[in-house]
Order: sequence, then C-alpha cells, then structure tokens
Amino acid sequence: MAQTGGVKILLWHGYLLGGTGSNVYTRSLAREWSRAGHEVVVFCQEPDPERFDLGGAEVVRPDVGGLLPVFVLDRYEGVEARLLQDLTREERERFVELNAAALRERLPADLVFANHVLLGGAVAAATGARYAVKAHGSELEYSLRGNAELEAWGRESLAGADAVFVGSAHIRRVLEEVVGHVDRVHEVPPGVDVEEFVPEPRDEALARLLDEARADPPNPGSRNERLPDEGNAERLAGFLADDAPTVVYFGKLLRNKGVHLLLEVLHGLDARAVIVGFGDYRAELEAQAPQRTLFTGPLEHRHLRHLLPLANAAVVPSIFPEAFGMVAAEAAAAGAPPLVARHSGLAEIAAGLEAHYPSKHAHLASFPSGDVRELRARLSELLALPPDERARLGAAARSAAVERWSWAHVAGRLLAALQMQ
Repeated sequence: MAQTGGVKILLWHGYLLGGTGSNVYTRSLAREWSRAGHEVVVFCQEPDPERFDLGGAEVVRPDVGGLLPVFVLDRYEGVEARLLQDLTREERERFVELNAAALRERLPADLVFANHVLLGGAVAAATGARYAVKAHGSELEYSLRGNAELEAWGRESLAGADAVFVGSAHIRRVLEEVVGHVDRVHEVPPGVDVEEFVPEPRDEALARLLDEARADPPNPGSRNERLPDEGNAERLAGFLADDAPTVVYFGKLLRNKGVHLLLEVLHGLDARAVIVGFGDYRAELEAQAPQRTLFTGPLEHRHLRHLLPLANAAVVPSIFPEAFGMVAAEAAAAGAPPLVARHSGLAEIAAGLEAHYPSKHAHLASFPSGDVRELRARLSELLALPPDERARLGAAARSAAVERWSWAHVAGRLLAALQMQ
C-alpha cells in the first residue's frame, strides 16, 4: 500500500508507556512515526501520558471494564490485573470488544498496529481494518504456551494480519512453536533512543542523576513499588561518591531475570552494584546481596540515561528466554559495555556487539547462560580493563547501538515492510 505523505496509524498496546520493554517499544514507535509526519493514535492504559515524549501522538485510554489481562502480575491503577490464562472466555472476549470498539471509533485508518499476539492480535482483527501485529514474546512464553485454547486463538488472530513482526530469530522460532506456522513474518529488532542514551562525563552524569532523583514523587516508606525508593538522591550521592568499579542491573526483580546469579558473583568481586527495578523477588534478593549493593526501586529513562554512563558494566543475567534485550541496547548506547547471558534474543545482542568490539574483547559481550563461573571470570576481566581500553569498548558498544538499534531505523523498517513509506 504505497502512500504519498503521512498515513494514519492506530497503535494499540493496552498497558502502560513506561518501565517494561513493550511499553517503551510502544511510546518509541509513536514518537518516531509522529516525527516522520504520520498521524498516530495510541490506545493504552497509561494514566499520565503527558510524562512521555510521543512526538505529538494522541492517546486514548479505552474503558476496559475494570479488568486487565496480563502475562506477569503487577499492580495497575484503576483496574484489576489478572493473568490472561486465568480469565474466562467471556471476560477475554469482552476485553477484546471494548478495545476494538474504541479503535473502530477512530477509523478509517491506514493501519492498526497491535502489540502482543493476544490480546492485541484479536483486538486488531475485530476492528475489520488492515492490521499488523508485533509479537513480544512475553505473551507466548507466559500465557499461550501449553494452553491449547489460547494457542488456537492466537493462530486465528494472526491469520488475517498483513504482517507479523518479531524482534529476533528466537521469537520467530517461539512463535512457530506456540501457534504453528505463520505467514508474512518479518524480523525487525526493537530499538533504543540513541539521542537519549548517550555517554556522559562522570561528574556531569552523577550530578544529573541526583537532580532527577530529587525530582521523584513522594514515596513514604517506599511503599509504592512502582515509584523510585524514598531518599534515592541522598543514597545515590553517597554510594557513587567515588569512582570505584560499578556494575548496574536494571529490569524486573523476578527469578527468571537471573539477578541472584549476579549477586552470587558480586560476593567475590571488588565492585559495587546498583540494582534497579521492582518485583516480588526483591526481598529475597536484598537478603542475598553483598554489602556494597544499592537497590533503588524502579527508575525511568530520565534516571537511567545518567546512571548508565557511571557503570563499568551493565549485566543482563536472565535465565529465561528474552525476545530481544532492550536494556542491553540502552546500556550500549550510553557507552556502558553490556555483559549478557548468551541465549534467545540476548544472543543476537551479543553478536551485534561482537561485530563492533576489538577481537581480543569480543568474548566480553556475553557468558553462557546460568554459568556463574564464566560470569565471574568475564565480569572480573571487564572491570579490570585499563581506562583507555574500557573507553574504546564503550565507544564500540555505542557504535553498535547507533548502527543497529536506533528507534528511527526500527520505525522506518516496520513501515517499509508494509510498503507504507
């Protein structure tokens, strides 16, 4: 469908616009497509969309009847979150129709672009419009796999799509394993905001990080797990006062993310660690952590863009399949060399880094999944690099991010696959 000028895109997500990978994916596409001159309407449950740069895209928050199907249980403002597989068929179908009705009110449009095979694919199909679906992987692994009814519904929802997008060869394989063969699948990795995540001098990065922490909303007793911990500015100022070797982890605090492996390794290293994120596993991780470990609660991009330049390494130790590894790409863009578990979509991040690294340092991009011994050895080597070698490695990581994973590049590739440019 060739176009002259901009097109109208209804972008459905269903969740929030901050924090997790699919949330960042949605807001980044909205921004880049809007900047490119397209009319974009975002459908999501974000209560405060004005906090994010969407490039002028409009945001609609559909009434979902108080029930939100999710893949991992979190708390959401104003709705009850329940696992997709735990909902009745009637509850799932009602959610689909409520969302589809909201989209139909904004038709005609050139494209409905929906995130997640379910329930995004079902919502898009129910609009009757031309649609494409982005499979993120979380729905496939956490909800659809092994559930015959949901697998069949996912397969039916994708049958009418003009295109199905996956972020990696790994997710392409998982998609076929879970729903069977799918036609018109395009592999387009997610991206990173290479204008937001940039290397910074240490003093400037620390000062800006503390400024952002001082601007955090109140969180008495750190009771709201979705907000940064109370007193982060003072804690970070003291913790990062000198230039000791620093390791950063940011992401969900779930066992599947492998944070416990990193903490085990840190017990034997002369390094400190900043652990960013929220999740049910936090208390157990805090009990395992060595003395020089700071937990901050979740941080937004406005914090992370300044925290990452302070890191000698950003470790992504996940032991569960990952669709891509956006956190690693963000660290790379900021010049913080990522060290990732070599599996699933993370292996493709590692390969991209290795292509840009000096050959003698290529092995420092990854470690065998779950291998504490190798993680310790490679992290130790990474932290021990002389400053000039570490700077060259950070620059090489940045180069990989700019060339392979910028959001402008990703947004353009998606529309090009649909012949809408």
